[in-house]
Amino acid sequence: MLNFDLHNPTRIIFGAETVARIDELVPSNARVLILYGGDSARRTGTLDEVQAALGKRTVFEFGGIEPNPSYETLMKAVELIRKEKLDFLMAVGGGSVIDGTKFVAAAVGYEGEPWEFMENHGATVRHAIPFGTVLTLPATGSEMNRGSVITKKATQAKLVFASPHVYPRFSVLDPTKTYTLPPQQLANGVVDAFTHVMEQYLTYPVDAKVQDRFAEGLLQTLVEIGPQVLAEKTNYDVRANLMWTATLALNGLIAAGVPEDWSTHMIGHELTALHDIDHARTLAIVLPANLQVRREAKRAKLLQYAERVWNIHNGSEDERIDAAIARTRTFFESMGVPTRLGDYGIAARHIERVIEQLDAHGMTMLGERQDVTLEVSRKVLEAAL
Repeated sequence: MLNFDLHNPTRIIFGAETVARIDELVPSNARVLILYGGDSARRTGTLDEVQAALGKRTVFEFGGIEPNPSYETLMKAVELIRKEKLDFLMAVGGGSVIDGTKFVAAAVGYEGEPWEFMENHGATVRHAIPFGTVLTLPATGSEMNRGSVITKKATQAKLVFASPHVYPRFSVLDPTKTYTLPPQQLANGVVDAFTHVMEQYLTYPVDAKVQDRFAEGLLQTLVEIGPQVLAEKTNYDVRANLMWTATLALNGLIAAGVPEDWSTHMIGHELTALHDIDHARTLAIVLPANLQVRREAKRAKLLQYAERVWNIHNGSEDERIDAAIARTRTFFESMGVPTRLGDYGIAARHIERVIEQLDAHGMTMLGERQDVTLEVSRKVLEAAL
C-alpha cells in the first residue's frame, strides 16, 4: 500500500433549499464577488437566492466564465477584485465556474504573472482568497477538491494546477438545481464522473481492497442511474445520487493510497483546447482506446473491472477484457455521448497536432507508471479514430 496524506477541509451542505445557509457560512463583513457562467444561473433564480442569502453584505457579480474557463476572462475578475478590495468569492455553477474561481482566488494576491503557477501546476501558490460554491452541475468534483483546469486561449494551452489553498471553504449541493439542466450536460456529468473514478481505479493492484470496492461501487452507481438521470427530469433521489457520486469521484478518498493514471484526461485536454469538444466527450473518446492500447499493463485490473463492475465471468481473459472495454464504450454511447474522433470531425491528419501540444506541455511521461510516451499517446488517438 502506498502512503497518503488526505486533508480536505471542505464543508458540504447537502439537500434541497440549502442555499439560504450561505448566510451563516460567509463572514458578515465580507465583501463578496459572485462568479458564474451564462444566463442560466440568473434565469433559474439561483443567483437571486445567493444574493438574498448574502443579505446586506457588499456584493459584486462577474459572469461570462466559459465552459472551459479561460485565463483571459478570469484575469478580468482578478482586476475587479483588486480594484474593489473584495475578500470572499462565491462560485455559482458547475466545475468550470468553480475551477475558474480557484484560479481567481489564487491569482489575486500572487506575486508575478499568475499563469506561472499554471505552468508549475500550483507549486508556487502560497495563499488564496477564501470562497464557497453553489453547485448546479454535478460532474467534475471541483466542489470538494483542490484542483483546477484553465485554458489560455492565446496559446491553446489547457493546464492543471492544484493547491491546498484552493479547497472551497464550503459547498452547497442542492440536487433540485439540476432539474433545469439540458440532457447533454447531464450525460457529460455522468461520463466525467465515471472517467474520474477510472483514472484512480483502473491502474494496477496494490491490495487496496477498500479503495477498490469504493471505486467499483461508484462505477456501478453511475451505470445504474445514468439512464434514469436522462429519463427522469425531476427525480430527486436520482439527482441526489448523481450529485454525491460525482463529488466522491474526485474528492481524494478513492485516490488515497493507490496509483493514479490521468493520461486520458491529459490527452483529452488537448482535444478540447484544439477542437473545442466538451471535456467529458473527449474522455469518452480517449478512455476506451486508452484501455485497449494499454491492456497488457492494465490486465489484472481490467479483469477485475470486467468481473466486478460488468459481471463478466465467461470466456478467456482476452475475451473478458474485450467485453469490458466494449461495455464501457456502449455505456457512454447509451448516454448520447459519441466515442470516436470521427464523430467530431477529427481525422488521422489532426493527430500530429495533438501530439505536438502534448510535447509542448510536458505531457511526455503520463500514466500510473509514467510509460505513456508520445508514441503511446499517438497509438491511443489512432485507436480512437
